[in-house]
Amino acid sequence: MNLANYDFDANLHRFEQGGERIVLDVNSGSLHSFDPVAWEALKLLEELRGNWGAVQEQLTQYDQAEVAEVLQELQALAEEGTLFSGDPGPYEPAFPAEPIIKAICLHVAHDCNLRCEYCFAGTGDFGGDRSLMDLEVGKQAIRFVLSKSGHRKHCEVDFFGGEPLVNYRVVKELVDFGRKAAEEAGKTIKFTLTTNAVLLDKQVREFLEANDISVVLSLDGRQEVNDQMRPYADGSGSYGLVAENIKAFVAEQTNPSPFAVGTYYYVRGTYTHHNLDFDQDVLHLAELGCRQISVEPVVAGPEAHHAFREEDLPVLASSYERLAEEYLARRGSPAEFNFFHFNLELGKGPCLPKRLSGCGAGYEYLAVSPDGTLYPCHQFVGKDEFKVGDVFSGTVNLELAKKFRASHVYNKPECRRCWARFFCGGGCHAAAHNFNGDLRKPYKLGCQLQQKRLECAMYIKVKEAAG
Repeated sequence: MNLANYDFDANLHRFEQGGERIVLDVNSGSLHSFDPVAWEALKLLEELRGNWGAVQEQLTQYDQAEVAEVLQELQALAEEGTLFSGDPGPYEPAFPAEPIIKAICLHVAHDCNLRCEYCFAGTGDFGGDRSLMDLEVGKQAIRFVLSKSGHRKHCEVDFFGGEPLVNYRVVKELVDFGRKAAEEAGKTIKFTLTTNAVLLDKQVREFLEANDISVVLSLDGRQEVNDQMRPYADGSGSYGLVAENIKAFVAEQTNPSPFAVGTYYYVRGTYTHHNLDFDQDVLHLAELGCRQISVEPVVAGPEAHHAFREEDLPVLASSYERLAEEYLARRGSPAEFNFFHFNLELGKGPCLPKRLSGCGAGYEYLAVSPDGTLYPCHQFVGKDEFKVGDVFSGTVNLELAKKFRASHVYNKPECRRCWARFFCGGGCHAAAHNFNGDLRKPYKLGCQLQQKRLECAMYIKVKEAAG
């Protein structure tokens, strides 16, 4: 095979972790564990621009018969398309002229009973009034997604805030309305609710269970970590009540999906510069009985005391590696847990258009503010320049939708040759805009953390495959 012009950096990723030598073939998604001979051979193939004969000549420290066998195996992998595969691009995804909206984030409350320091929503009000969505706006939003979902039979509605349970009455009525409206339209709605769990009492838990509603619950981990960043309005810590409510909730879950599909729950935390050992917070959540866990890095400007510094990155990488080892050690035991960012599907992942553009914000997924205004996603709510339309007119700003559609990895110079491009879809649009003022310029620190999470997930795949 001629590799003289092969772009190794863009199409292969090699890394070592936990004693494993791992190679990802980026375009096919194939993952390989290499022995020392194959590892050195691959490095030399890149250095020598694919000169197979010269590679064998230079690997004099190994048995030559073994080297010849390794090179034959590498060529066989290439022939079957699982190594040295080429990028399918340049590729421009095809979209319908009118955006097909499959999901909405319904901001039923721009108010909150906590005052989290890192809150992108300005402690719940999104830079505006502390308002609640009334029932009629919510009903119209549901009519909107049902009418704009085109041929899709399944729609999604996420109750969001602020804290949506401060508007619990409207949430309940909208679930009932949505079920009936979807049935009349020949469709179904999957409901999700994101909550800080302060108001998650038995009555609310029973309602969520009876209506098959998936739930994302917020808790940052250890009490001192959580209470530093997630206090009540009076400054007191929220851990005590929230932890008890979450423990009660998860104890009642019998068979939740380990992925963000079907009926699921996740206990979601945020880690910051103040808890770089966030793996200990994941384990703390597991000790509380939480089995579905997602702990995410904070996104904050450099002026914030809780924002990451460049020197934090090696520490965070070590935390992810420790977490991966603990994750593996607990598999199959009563103490096992599922960590969202370690869920990696290599064989049955999304199609290429989906892998290029990620979440679909702005053209498949929209957020609805309490007054019915539409935005590309929850993190753009309150930004006038990103108003997409409103649920009453039913119109969507096509030019803005096209802008988001076009912000995929082949249109992002820094993404085109990144080995993680087909896993992250180019990163978060909101982070790119907030840090760089450009949807097509990704948030660098976010990319680095995403790459480390992916390496850990791949390492886990390799170890599990080896038994």
